[in-house]
Amino acid sequence: MTTTPPTSASPSSPSSAFSSAFAAVDLGATSGRVILGRVGPDNLDLTEAHRFPNTPVRLPDGLRWDVLALFQGVLDGLCEAARSGGVASIGVDTWAVDYGLLDADGALLGHPFHYRDERTDEVAERVRAEIGREKLYGITGLQHLPFNTVFQLASSRGTVQRDAARTLLLVPDLLIHWLTGSIGAEETNASTTGLFDARTGTWSHELLSRLSLDPGLFPPLRAPGDPAGTLLPHVAAYTGLDPRTPVTTVASHDTASAVVAVPATEPDFAYISCGTWSLAGLELDAPVLSEESRAANFTNERGVDGTIRYLRNIMGMWLLEECRRTWEQENLPTHLPALLADAARAEPFASLVDPDAPEFLAPGDMPARIRDHCARTGQRVPGGQGAVVRCILESLALAHRRTLRQAAELAGRDIGRIHLVGGGSRNDLLCQLTADATGLPVVAGPTEATALGNILVQARAAGLVGDLADMRRLVASTQHLRHYAPRGDAAAWDAAAARLDSAPRNS
Repeated sequence: MTTTPPTSASPSSPSSAFSSAFAAVDLGATSGRVILGRVGPDNLDLTEAHRFPNTPVRLPDGLRWDVLALFQGVLDGLCEAARSGGVASIGVDTWAVDYGLLDADGALLGHPFHYRDERTDEVAERVRAEIGREKLYGITGLQHLPFNTVFQLASSRGTVQRDAARTLLLVPDLLIHWLTGSIGAEETNASTTGLFDARTGTWSHELLSRLSLDPGLFPPLRAPGDPAGTLLPHVAAYTGLDPRTPVTTVASHDTASAVVAVPATEPDFAYISCGTWSLAGLELDAPVLSEESRAANFTNERGVDGTIRYLRNIMGMWLLEECRRTWEQENLPTHLPALLADAARAEPFASLVDPDAPEFLAPGDMPARIRDHCARTGQRVPGGQGAVVRCILESLALAHRRTLRQAAELAGRDIGRIHLVGGGSRNDLLCQLTADATGLPVVAGPTEATALGNILVQARAAGLVGDLADMRRLVASTQHLRHYAPRGDAAAWDAAAARLDSAPRNS
């Protein structure tokens, strides 16, 4: 790998940005990457500089993220980025809701808990009862998920760590703090905590007071595009990057970054950001905080430029990946193309599940859970691997259909096209089943939507691209996209949806 001499221009100047790459630190539930992106008027190119595993650790007190190993992976990725040439700026995005607590000296008080840890299972209902479900939704506009930050904090009441905490940093804000020394809370991720006012775009002092949370725990908010600082001397020395290299605030919730890179050139679009989770919804100008929206369990999270991501979290490719993990342990085939080919040949609609059923949340033997669910609901129990995969993908397609139709109805919007981005966009069978189930055309791609959105926000801060529409036009004109038209028996999908919708659901 050749080394490019450092440019003489300031790292944050447009001339430097043209000749340098933007580094996207993109951490997902199973791996992290540092992606380099070069942006021009007619080009948007990505190169993966470094990839590293994200392996949670089960400790005596629960499931934790190994955030020190993640930070080391970030540093090593930035080393590779430095070897590749100039870096114009750095942006960080991760999953939502999880956080680290710092003491008065700024030291981390233990590894952050993993959102799949069971400690919030009963606490969530107590908090909802204490505040009131309607009241909580009226302020935050959030879908009820038992692992939201507000419930994690409630589960830590009275602990030594919580009592010693002076600052709460969501995971991307924690990594930025370790890179730059600065303290802040990026608003798209803050909006997922259950402590953020959906109307005002600020921390909810009413909820903080009701829950006896010190407002001083919660840092000042930052918007995507805001400067977050420059590299600490020891970070610059380790990575080989110029110490003046800026860290730019991006949409640090990975879904918010992915939505930036939805290649929509029409206003009536819906999106599905499909990876471990499927985040399916609409982009709106204002939150929908009606009782009907609460009852349907929709969330109103912040997007770039004050937009609202009106969506519902659906347990996505997690089900399939957990099946593959179990099959690997059992020495069964796990090659995805072969599994998808078997699924395509399997009988349609033989077995269906609610992907969001509570028994599918935690890690474990997913094929057995799916079979148990089908047996308990009086359905045919899927036998071979292909039947299990078919069950998962058809169930996800039906969940996409139900969610998008409800979102359109509640928001008073029409949908003309679905953009499916993220890792799931590589799954041809899922994309086709989603088109068939919804009766709408599906545009699949880009796969690296999160990294692209991260990089585009950095590029805009450097003056290289324009508004959100300009960013999306650049994605649409430079990235490989695949198109799926609805086909098959619409009546069969209607019958399958009615069958699944008649089953009990979580409220």
